[in-house]
Amino acid sequence: MQGMSGNENSQNRLEGQLSDIIEKVAQDLGNSVDLIIKKIRCMQTHPALFLYMEGLVDPHLLHTSVLQSLLTPGEGVLAAEENPLEYLQENILIAAHSDIFHTYQVLYDRLLSGCGILLLENAKEGLWIDIIGGEERSVGEPKSHTVVRGPMEAFTEKLRTNTALIRRRIRDPRLWMETRQIGEVTHTNVAFMYIKGIADEGVIEELRERLDRIDIDGILEGGYIEEQIQDEIKTPFPTVYNSERPDTIAAGLLEGRIAIIVDGTPFVLLIPALFVQFFQSPEDYYERADIGTLIRLLRYLAFFIALLAPSMYIALSTFHQEMLPTNLIISIAAQREGVPFPAFIEAMLMEVTYEILREAGVRIPKTIGQAISIVGTLVIGQAAVEAGVVSAAMVIVVSITAISSYVIPENGLSIAVRILRFGLMLLAASFGLLGIWIGLMAILIHLTTIRSFGVPYMSPFGPYIAPDIKDSLFRFPLRRMTTRPKYYSKEERLTHRNGKRQRTGRYSPRRRT
Repeated sequence: MQGMSGNENSQNRLEGQLSDIIEKVAQDLGNSVDLIIKKIRCMQTHPALFLYMEGLVDPHLLHTSVLQSLLTPGEGVLAAEENPLEYLQENILIAAHSDIFHTYQVLYDRLLSGCGILLLENAKEGLWIDIIGGEERSVGEPKSHTVVRGPMEAFTEKLRTNTALIRRRIRDPRLWMETRQIGEVTHTNVAFMYIKGIADEGVIEELRERLDRIDIDGILEGGYIEEQIQDEIKTPFPTVYNSERPDTIAAGLLEGRIAIIVDGTPFVLLIPALFVQFFQSPEDYYERADIGTLIRLLRYLAFFIALLAPSMYIALSTFHQEMLPTNLIISIAAQREGVPFPAFIEAMLMEVTYEILREAGVRIPKTIGQAISIVGTLVIGQAAVEAGVVSAAMVIVVSITAISSYVIPENGLSIAVRILRFGLMLLAASFGLLGIWIGLMAILIHLTTIRSFGVPYMSPFGPYIAPDIKDSLFRFPLRRMTTRPKYYSKEERLTHRNGKRQRTGRYSPRRRT
């Protein structure tokens, strides 16, 4: 352990008789009942102890790959000067992964990760054996990033399963992976994957530094990592993308991004993240280009409706009635005749009520969730109109706003829209359309200042990069999408010629097109 004094280091090393070692281990673990200690004789000659945590190991591997091998009489002859643990590791054990260790720190780390620990009498070292197993969720369908057409696999909570799902799609030796253990107490395994020669080395090095700087007791979900590594900018907009779909993460890796996998969560992080990325869905690339473009433009329209609909209603009905058709303004005035609140208070009441219903719908048990949503949207809304608390037009506006917010594929951007909507409503109630215009300009200026790992958030619009427009507002045909995004894939660009992909040289970061 770095920075450890000589006395602490000596206390951390495995020393003493087996009885002393096992007494210390049991005491440090609070004599936990799930700590299993087996006294065995390796090759029927060497007294030993085998330790594992019940529920964290694979019982089949435990008995077939470990105990059966250790209890089998040795065929070879162990020389006097030969290390018994090395002999067991190389000649007896049939387990896939094992290694010799010398400290209690490694013992606890491997034991609590699901490995088996073998300790021999009078030995100042031990052997950990990978038999990690236990109960886990199988690969299922995505819950939050659903598509009509495309793969129906989703990540699970197990890190190795998630990395395997990615490698199954990218079978290239340049797909590299690095791992870290983060969390002073949880020691959570965190891995990040990238394609060597495609991902920007500067971004990779920056990620290494940010991960190494994390000082926290525990990592329980990828959100802990996301908050620790994101650029230090106060913004409601997400600057780290996340997905539970292996095909989405694989596509990001092919573009030059870096995937961060956290053990214990089915959501994988992807960096750098751009504003346009949050409007893209994997289904865009599984349909024809014209269909994908139409759906994507529909998402941008839904984004502006979810952001502006209530504030536009407030501004037009309060300050700019002359901009509405006569029949429409007369109808709205008639509906609001019995409403005791101004348009802003009315909109705030409806928006807050809807947000409460949304949160309740997420946390209410599924068996009654549907009934609650029907009660909330129909009964409460109709009763509010009949009671004269809100107008029917406001119910329509809030309903369209709520539906439009669900069109945005990524929940992080949808939450940002919900936050900004209230600010725009206040500006609209104070200054009308001028207030909305000021709010939009402030949001646009703010977006242009955001960076995700040094990459401009509004790329390819600001700064403008003409070749990258092909996959922003529109989804061009695949045969025309011949280059990777420049800002985070500076090492290699590909093009299609005669139906084949050929390298066209390396991209210079000083060059701008």
